[in-house]
Amino acid sequence: MPLRLDIKKKLSASSERVKSVDIHPTETWALTALYNGHVMIWDYETGTVSKSFELSDLPVRCAKFIPRKQWFISASDDMRLRVYNYNTMEKIKEFEAHQDYIRCVEVHPSLP
Repeated sequence: MPLRLDIKKKLSASSERVKSVDIHPTETWALTALYNGHVMIWDYETGTVSKSFELSDLPVRCAKFIPRKQWFISASDDMRLRVYNYNTMEKIKEFEAHQDYIRCVEVHPSLP
């Protein structure tokens, strides 16, 4: 038997291809990584973009919230990891992390 999901809310916007989505555990936010090199924080209650970050000229493949620090981390095709404070929009750290595209990133639940 196929899985049946009830859609409670649908968000729609004209944008580049979405490469990843992460949901904040306490805020009503969805973090999206886009093919055009942007990362956006959507408020899924209001259906509006709360914040937008231009990170790269190349695709951002993955982005994850780090709520305990009020950060998000992104991984992109320019082989770089970037960490931003999502409240102040300040870049915390950026470094080349791989010799190929970075396709996925995970966040440890308790360590920095």
